[in-house]
Amino acid sequence: MGGGLVDGKAALVTGGASGIGRATALALAREGARVLVADRDAAGAEAVAKAIAESRGTARAVRCDVARADEVEAMVRAALDAFGRLDCAVNAAGILGAPGPLHELAPEQWEQTLAVNLTGMFLCLRYELRAMRAQRAGAIVNVSSGAGVLGTPFLGPYAASKHGILGLTKTAALENARDGVRVNAICPGSTDTPMLQGFMASSAEARKMILATAPSGRLGTPEEIAEAALWLCSDRASYVSGESMLVDFAAVSR
Repeated sequence: MGGGLVDGKAALVTGGASGIGRATALALAREGARVLVADRDAAGAEAVAKAIAESRGTARAVRCDVARADEVEAMVRAALDAFGRLDCAVNAAGILGAPGPLHELAPEQWEQTLAVNLTGMFLCLRYELRAMRAQRAGAIVNVSSGAGVLGTPFLGPYAASKHGILGLTKTAALENARDGVRVNAICPGSTDTPMLQGFMASSAEARKMILATAPSGRLGTPEEIAEAALWLCSDRASYVSGESMLVDFAAVSR
């Protein structure tokens, strides 16, 4: 083997047990990276790592709740212990949160979504950047959403957190531009993941809203989104940092 887009690189993927995170972990491994698969779902992370190993790749799994600083620090340390360095990180962990109009949401529902999606992103960046700055090289891809650039009815906390990710991404890119670390975000459109399917099943209105964002007549696949993250992790994107890339067939209609 050899010659893959990220051949020989050491990578970390949060939210790696399912959806976009899982597809990204598999894509990175396919293209030659050694991958640490991290997720709150330890069994799911182990299953993805096993699938990579069965395809003759190299992977480890670790349980991590990105809302907990100690677990995020341990996750990054596990990557460094396993691979000796950290070249790429894709921060895909996130939750949709409780749907509903803002005036009906409980403060605890707001706080839970922000804790995972935004504070969790900050914590991942904090420890990943420390590792990459020390080696003066690295690439980070934060998974935002189409809801990071548009208002999203009934998903206010989710939309706010995904908008916030773009601010973190641009700030981190500027702060680390002279230290060899690139930081970008991808903004997937409506993608066929368990999380989105759960939201669509919650009500006829939710399903109608999501399908209205897909003028192509279909949802995106996690594998299609993973290709964008893969490219941004690779050296082919060596002059790209601070970008918020829409990965969305519907972008032309917005």
